[in-house]
Amino acid sequence: MVSATVVRGMAVAATLVSLLAVPAHAVSSPPGATRAHTSASALPQPDVKGLWSVLHTVRRQGAPGAMARLDDHGTVHWAATGVADRKTERTISNADRFRIGSVTKVFSAVVLLQLADEKKLKLDAPVNRYLPGLLPDDRITVRHVLSHRSGLHDYTNEMFAQTVPGFEAVRRKVFTYRQLVNRSLSKPRTTEPGGAYSYSNTNFVVAGMLIEKLTGHSVRTEYENRIFGPLDLRDTFYVHPGTKLPGRHARGYLTPDAAGAALVDSTEQTVSWAQSAGAVISSTSDLNTFLSALLGGRLTSRAQLAQMQRWVASGTNQEYGLGLRRRRLSCGIRVYGHTGAVQGYYTYAFASEDGRRSLTALANTSNNGTVLNSLLGTLESSFCGKEAKARPVTAPVERPEDTAPGNRLRPNAD
Repeated sequence: MVSATVVRGMAVAATLVSLLAVPAHAVSSPPGATRAHTSASALPQPDVKGLWSVLHTVRRQGAPGAMARLDDHGTVHWAATGVADRKTERTISNADRFRIGSVTKVFSAVVLLQLADEKKLKLDAPVNRYLPGLLPDDRITVRHVLSHRSGLHDYTNEMFAQTVPGFEAVRRKVFTYRQLVNRSLSKPRTTEPGGAYSYSNTNFVVAGMLIEKLTGHSVRTEYENRIFGPLDLRDTFYVHPGTKLPGRHARGYLTPDAAGAALVDSTEQTVSWAQSAGAVISSTSDLNTFLSALLGGRLTSRAQLAQMQRWVASGTNQEYGLGLRRRRLSCGIRVYGHTGAVQGYYTYAFASEDGRRSLTALANTSNNGTVLNSLLGTLESSFCGKEAKARPVTAPVERPEDTAPGNRLRPNAD
């Protein structure tokens, strides 16, 4: 069963978020401070038909289902095609929850920036000041960790060297943070502290340890009290070490390394191998609400949001801040957010600089480089509209580094 829908309506959820009280840690700009914004109203009109076309392409390339939600200055566009469950053939819908992978890193970074607002953390202080003896180099700072410039090796490289066997080996395991960090420290570091950007999930495992040490609470509690609750994110959860997605959800399907092999249902897992680097569950609506609130200045002070947006080069047309990615699209417009890859799910979640236009897209498969690359087209349609340049079929597949489990670069993946 295949379905496709495109719906337009009022963005009630976005309106509710705009009415939320400003959190206690958010403060006004200093006198005379200004900030340039790319207003959603100044962006090209979104190409909703093009958005659906991208999702349809992703389906042909091997994703059982794909969906997207675009919130645009009070108007919502929904698009969905394919199935959420291959056994029941239930149609996928934007009401479905899913695993967001490395988009989790934005949540973790926000909590630490709030702690910086509360004077409980200094971004340029050594990690070892707060977690004595954890890291072998006192020069590694909190900022280095949040910007992937610590040089800490990504332990998932070895963990998922073989996609399906690697996944099955950790599917129901529960790791401590320290066990994951120790896996990283058994390998040479990739850069000197403060060196070039080098993506590593280890960095955001350390971020989770910092959150728990500085607050005395679990990461789950801090997410709930600081973000999920204040923004009324009713589809967003951190269930680790539980294995199930609560409520209505899309099942995830992992593509084996061997071409033509049957997809593996990877929905149920602890995601303990990632935790604060990639274990949050959410929905397209909630992720749009979250990014709009963040970029609209409702989750941190302006000073900390500015710190989050101190960019370093992180690949073609990309820069990385503190847990936040900035991408330049074909029309020259820049969007802000993160991508996520976790077994069975690919996510793109980005917004305009002012947060007033936001897009979350999901394909319920992974380890399919062609699908990942095509899904980038949802950003082009949503933010560049019909001005987007056509992406040639032979375009090189991007390196899918955001949580690196089983993401072979196979341009001809089925």
